[in-house]
Amino acid sequence: MSLYAIGDTHLSLGTDKPMDVFGSRWEGYVDKLREGFLDLGPEDVTVLCGDLSWGMSLEQARADFAFLDGLPGEKIFLKGNHDYWWNTAAKMNAFFAAQGFTTLHMLHNNCRFYGDTALCGTRGWFYEEDRGEHSAKIFQRELLRLETSLKAAGDREKLCFLHYPPLYQGYRCTEILELLERYQVSRCFYGHLHGGSHRLAVSGRQGSVEYALVSADYLGFRPLKIF
Repeated sequence: MSLYAIGDTHLSLGTDKPMDVFGSRWEGYVDKLREGFLDLGPEDVTVLCGDLSWGMSLEQARADFAFLDGLPGEKIFLKGNHDYWWNTAAKMNAFFAAQGFTTLHMLHNNCRFYGDTALCGTRGWFYEEDRGEHSAKIFQRELLRLETSLKAAGDREKLCFLHYPPLYQGYRCTEILELLERYQVSRCFYGHLHGGSHRLAVSGRQGSVEYALVSADYLGFRPLKIF
């Protein structure tokens, strides 16, 4: 039994928005994802760090969920900035049950557990987003969601999974970083960055937290083994 992470699968099996147009790295990426999961078994757990599907609704994303559900192991997913299909927990759980998807589990206003380790997270925030009045409310909501998740972990070891990077060359989201330090998160995994932006990612230890980029194209479409 092992724990993995990968973000930004950007599937479009039910829509016409393939990622191949974003360069050779994305050519045949669905097959690369399928092959990348071959080393995983049914007892393994993978955290999907947002931007799962280009579908605009649960129904439009159904084929993408079916693909993810069919990959080996359990999958815990969180929201990305392009997950327009996102809905209430009740509606998503009912949809998955009706479709027979049994390996997809949401990380949202909660935490999940992998043995004695708490898996916490939320979408997060990024400097690309402005801080107008509407955005400020969303940002505060994200902070509350992250703290709710971290509090639910109790005194267990905490890993944090975000979609947006909490730090980036030339940028730091101080409010999120402060929460990670205060709640003694040991490692933080994030996605969102693609292509040329990979070189701006911050990896390794910053303060007391170790950071790692897990965007699918950065990982070569093979989930990162955490332990």
